[in-house]
Amino acid sequence: MLTIRKAQDRGHADHGWLQSFHSFSFAGYYDPAHMGFGNLRVINEDRIAPGTGFGTHGHRDMEIISYVLSGELAHKDSMGNVKGIPPGDVQRMSAGSGVMHSEFNHAVGQTTHFLQIWIEPNVRGIAPSYEQKSFPASDKRGALRLVASPDGAEGSVTIHADAALYAGLFDGAEAATRSLDPARKTYVHLVRGALTVNGQALSGGDALLVEKETTLSLSGGRDAEVLVFDLAA
Repeated sequence: MLTIRKAQDRGHADHGWLQSFHSFSFAGYYDPAHMGFGNLRVINEDRIAPGTGFGTHGHRDMEIISYVLSGELAHKDSMGNVKGIPPGDVQRMSAGSGVMHSEFNHAVGQTTHFLQIWIEPNVRGIAPSYEQKSFPASDKRGALRLVASPDGAEGSVTIHADAALYAGLFDGAEAATRSLDPARKTYVHLVRGALTVNGQALSGGDALLVEKETTLSLSGGRDAEVLVFDLAA
C-alpha cells in the first residue's frame, strides 16, 4: 500500500525568524490523521534566519535527529556539548531522563536549513546522550547509506529505537532497490529535487508512506536527496 503525502499539505508555521513545515502534528499544527507514522513522530523542515534560533528548552524520552541541508546549526546542551553541525553531518540526541539544549544560526547572511526528526524510543528514562557523525556525499551517491540504527551498524549513529534511517542522493540514471519487511513500515521523505519511488513521482517535500510492500525502488532522480525510514509498525 502506497500513500503520497504532498509537501503543500504539511502544516506551516511562520515565526518570522523561523519558517517551519510540519509533516506531522506539532505545536500549533494539529491534524488527527497525521500524528506520526509507526514510531516516527516528527519531521520538521526548518529554516532559521541569520542570528536567530531556538533558545534553551527541554526534551525527555525522545530520539532526536538533526539533518542539516545548508548553513550550519550551532548546538549547546546541558550535557556539556557545544557543537557546530554542518551539511553532511547527522546529530543524534537521546533525551532520555531529560536534557536542555539550544540551537542557533550564527552565520551572517546565511539561512540554516535543516530537518528535525523525532522517533519514539524503545527504552525510557535512560541517561541522556549525544552523538554526531559526518557522511560524505560520495557515500550517498546512487545508494541508500545507513546513517542511524539501533546498533550503530556501518558507522551510523546509534538510536534507542526500533528504527533505521538511510540517506541517498540520486540523479539521472542512478537507482537503488531495497528489500522490505512487509510487517514493518517504510517512510520516504524527499528532501529536495525529484524522484520516482515505487512508480510514484515525488517532488521536494513530498513523502511516500509504504505499508505491506516487499520492495522499495528509487529511480529517475533529478538532483534528489532522500531519507528512507525503516520503522516499527
